[in-house]
Amino acid sequence: MAGLLATNPQQDDVPTLAARALRIELDLTPKPGLVDRANSGSHQDMDHALFVKSIAAITPWFSAFMQAGQAHAHKPASEQLRLLRPQGIACEQAMLSATNGVNTHKGGIFSLGLLCFAAGRLQGQNRVVSADALCRQVSEICRGLVARELMARPQAATAGEKQFHAYGLTGARGEVEQGFITVRRAVLPFWHQEQGERRLHNALLRLMAANADSNLVSRGGMAGLRYVQDYAAALLATSWNSDSLREMDNALMARRLSPGGSADLLAVAYVLASLP
Repeated sequence: MAGLLATNPQQDDVPTLAARALRIELDLTPKPGLVDRANSGSHQDMDHALFVKSIAAITPWFSAFMQAGQAHAHKPASEQLRLLRPQGIACEQAMLSATNGVNTHKGGIFSLGLLCFAAGRLQGQNRVVSADALCRQVSEICRGLVARELMARPQAATAGEKQFHAYGLTGARGEVEQGFITVRRAVLPFWHQEQGERRLHNALLRLMAANADSNLVSRGGMAGLRYVQDYAAALLATSWNSDSLREMDNALMARRLSPGGSADLLAVAYVLASLP
């Protein structure tokens, strides 16, 4: 962990940062309700070794996403998502092959894949790849996504569609359409107030307190979401320590709650915070 955090990420490209972000998120310990170096959190079908295999399968695709963004850089933003999706599906299949069908990183592929693709698009247009520019690009690429895939489907089939119709939650689609607004509001302004693992833990707690995490809603309904949001907010209001996080880990495991959406956004936050 210390070696990864000690690198100079501003010299790296977005695919390199994305791969590093996944490994840093995985190794962060303790991580309430989530797979880490100590335990499998609230997951019975996953462990640290499986996530390592998944990351190895996903990593080559990040460069492919960026190259696709460069190749299609001068096509309209409204066409970009359609062009990216076949590669995204292929990356998911590579993940599922490596994990024997376990969904370890679907959310991470979606969010980090978009960042890599947007970085390639910016480079193809000879524009600076900054955090702000990446978020604007992702928002433009995903404009109308919620309307097309949630509002326009009255017969809810997927978990995301059901949550939208039941609670008005837009999930990962809403997050990317708004250019990772939760990360930009809840994490990035505070990123440099801490260092090392405490910085990452603080970022994760801020995400858990602010994010309408669809994983939590799937497992525990709105009550489960509010429980985790309130717990994280309470820790942030105190001088929490590792014991506090372990207690939260035990509490979430007892309730089978896993804030996987916030874990995905922590990886996004690392990438964005590492750029100029």
